[in-house]
Amino acid sequence: MKTTMNLFLTIGLIACTLTFSSCNNDDNYEIVKRPTALVTVYPNGSEGFIMQLDDSTSLVPTNMKESPFGEKNVRALVNYTEESPATKSSRNVFVNWIDSIRTKQPVGTLGKDDNKVFGNDPIEIVRDWVTVAEDGFLTLRIRTLWGGHIKHTINLVSGVNADNSYEFDLKHNANGDCKGYLADALIAFDLNPLWKNHTKEVKIKINWTSFTGKKTAEFKLKMHPAISTTSDNQIRSLSRLIS
Repeated sequence: MKTTMNLFLTIGLIACTLTFSSCNNDDNYEIVKRPTALVTVYPNGSEGFIMQLDDSTSLVPTNMKESPFGEKNVRALVNYTEESPATKSSRNVFVNWIDSIRTKQPVGTLGKDDNKVFGNDPIEIVRDWVTVAEDGFLTLRIRTLWGGHIKHTINLVSGVNADNSYEFDLKHNANGDCKGYLADALIAFDLNPLWKNHTKEVKIKINWTSFTGKKTAEFKLKMHPAISTTSDNQIRSLSRLIS
């Protein structure tokens, strides 16, 4: 038994030695395949663009001269490698890949017509690292039934509570595509234009219709400084099926 075990160990060590380089390549591929961060992409004129990592840190791409998303401010998943030099509030990065998230403005309530116009099909908000409120944006990982061919429409409706301007309804219109399989997608909402002069943190409340009934969640949010102080794999593929 001991001899057999030693033989297995020897074979294992040889196999590991022969495939070590391949294993490393696979590991590197997995690292590059996964997103490093969730950011906001801001075009920066002739200087290209920056990516806001959090409320105090920006990323400056060294290998891209302009935003792949034109002049739009959008949320995005990115995989990057840090380069030097770096400061406390800014980092130089090499962008391995970047993929935008559908980014929208909130819409105003239509009162009793909200369900008719914006839909009231069930949807779930998934607790995940990409479900976050930061930089004046609310980014959500959502889950619902997808047939796979019809675009779903997701809206964040403001003005739903006259006593609380920070309360919203998340509305989902499946456009008749109510059968299929449960899967996830990402969507983001830019709330900066709603509170241009806010420099302090606010608490927003989100209501939605889930598969098990009404639900609510609260998020703490700070606006993007430039706006608030001056002026105005499957998940990514399914995100293209929302509008």
